[in-house]
Amino acid sequence: MTPPAGRSLLGGKVVVVTAAAGAGIGSAVVARCLEEGASVVMSDSHARRLGEAAERFAGDHPGRVWPVPCDVTDEAAVQELINAAAGQFGRLDVLVNNAGLGGNRPVTEMADGEWSRVLDVTLTGTFRCTRAALRRMSEQGTGGAVVNNASVLGWRAQAGQAHYAAAKAGVMAFTRCTALEAAAFGVRVNAVAPSLAAHPFLDRVMDARELAELAGREAFGRAAQPWEVATVVAFLASDYASYLTGEVISVSSQRA
Repeated sequence: MTPPAGRSLLGGKVVVVTAAAGAGIGSAVVARCLEEGASVVMSDSHARRLGEAAERFAGDHPGRVWPVPCDVTDEAAVQELINAAAGQFGRLDVLVNNAGLGGNRPVTEMADGEWSRVLDVTLTGTFRCTRAALRRMSEQGTGGAVVNNASVLGWRAQAGQAHYAAAKAGVMAFTRCTALEAAAFGVRVNAVAPSLAAHPFLDRVMDARELAELAGREAFGRAAQPWEVATVVAFLASDYASYLTGEVISVSSQRA
């Protein structure tokens, strides 16, 4: 399977993507947005990896990729990210909140710090970035879009995932409430909720048998490819979704 060719869905738009330097959904979103004609500000807390990823993308899309290191738990860094996007490309049209942190730990063995860290990156980080982006978009007065990366675990129970599931359920609720506020200045706020997206990092944090079992529950009997999630993100970011806001789109058959 290969990603479909671009159709200029995001032509002329400026997109910020967090947690964009890995091999998963964030990087796939950058690739899809570039393929659809956007200029992209890539962000990640891992500066070296971010620089290397941006260099690869810039080779095929010169002048349309700009890397800005950012830890979404740092308010000053988040503000600098949004300012850098507007400074480099003159505006901000789309924010994709991809940063998230998971883990696998029973509640009885989970420390306060582990719980707090997952929520700070995954939920509060989404809040910080969205707040900064909405302030910029409201000042511009030209509308825009925010797309949050949630998870089917915001709906579905899974042992060992209480912190991550709570954070992703929070992202879903945050998406719905923020959409009502952002509509006043023409900004749409939606989310995707993937189930299982195949990338190398999963092999390091989850048992192979568990991954195979989860993939087997899907209608197609396999995990999604990151680009398959990214195409939905691009649609939500585009003008094709001009009347869609406050929605969480399940990129999976495993909603519940």
